[in-house]
Amino acid sequence: MTSRTHDADEVTLARLPSGVELTTTIHTYRGAEDGPTLYVQAAQHGREINGTETLRRFHERLPLEDLSGEIVAVPVANPLTFDLVSYITPEEFDSVNPNMNRIWPGDDEGSLHQRMAATLWEENKRADAIIDLHTGSPDMLPHVVFREGDEAARDLAEAFGTGLLLSEEADEDASAEWHRRGFAGKLRVAAAEEGIPTITPELAYNKQILENAVEIGVEGLLNVCRHLGMLPGEATDYDQTLARNHLGQVTATEAGLFHPDPALEVGQEIEAGTWLGTVYEPTTYESLQEATADRDGILYALTQESTVVGGDQLASVALVREE
Repeated sequence: MTSRTHDADEVTLARLPSGVELTTTIHTYRGAEDGPTLYVQAAQHGREINGTETLRRFHERLPLEDLSGEIVAVPVANPLTFDLVSYITPEEFDSVNPNMNRIWPGDDEGSLHQRMAATLWEENKRADAIIDLHTGSPDMLPHVVFREGDEAARDLAEAFGTGLLLSEEADEDASAEWHRRGFAGKLRVAAAEEGIPTITPELAYNKQILENAVEIGVEGLLNVCRHLGMLPGEATDYDQTLARNHLGQVTATEAGLFHPDPALEVGQEIEAGTWLGTVYEPTTYESLQEATADRDGILYALTQESTVVGGDQLASVALVREE
């Protein structure tokens, strides 16, 4: 038996060239009864602020008097990208590993991001479950990603409660693209290698607090706590669709302006060949690309950011496995 407590501790993640310490705050909530340890973090990518707002409201709504076990929460995992409202760190700070979510579990003698991750990994590695909050693109259906074949992680994903769940193949089962993009260094993958069930909720939208996305996040965290027996009550069951995470998104083959099909909405099921929109040359009005889906599935992202260059993601389609 322990007393119910909440501590907020400032932790140094790394030091900048000037000697300025790069710090963040780690919140630790301890219940009166023993139970699992849940680690939750947000804002690995600094522009993805809805996870940070989710943790603030979770803090307000968490019934500490009913908590069993321990929750460790980091609302800003990457304060540098948070201040810059960016996805990655500029080359001046980390030219080797600009994306923090590619280098887990980190290295306390490595580059800036590796050192930051190594510090947070000390909290991660003692957890029984991990939730890494992200928010994806502005035009993405909220969903949760977990490692395919990891049933404990799937249970966490189902408890979090988004309508769409995406299972992702990893390591030797993954595609060449998965390896090329360095996904083996994601927190979700590194934690799974240590036997810690981990999920990545993508709450959708960035740079702006979106009420619906934040509410999904808060309810998801509370429901996961019920699922783990950390809060009283039964976890809510949701109607959900399980699909396979599709890394071969529909991309722009040319630079120009993209006009998406206004009749399409994220979340709807589409067929292979469905017209997604047109990339055209803005000065001559010439059509450069008629973008179409290459498979049946759920349209879970369709960009509304019109200025594109070759290789930019236009849409993402997930392959349905179970409904």
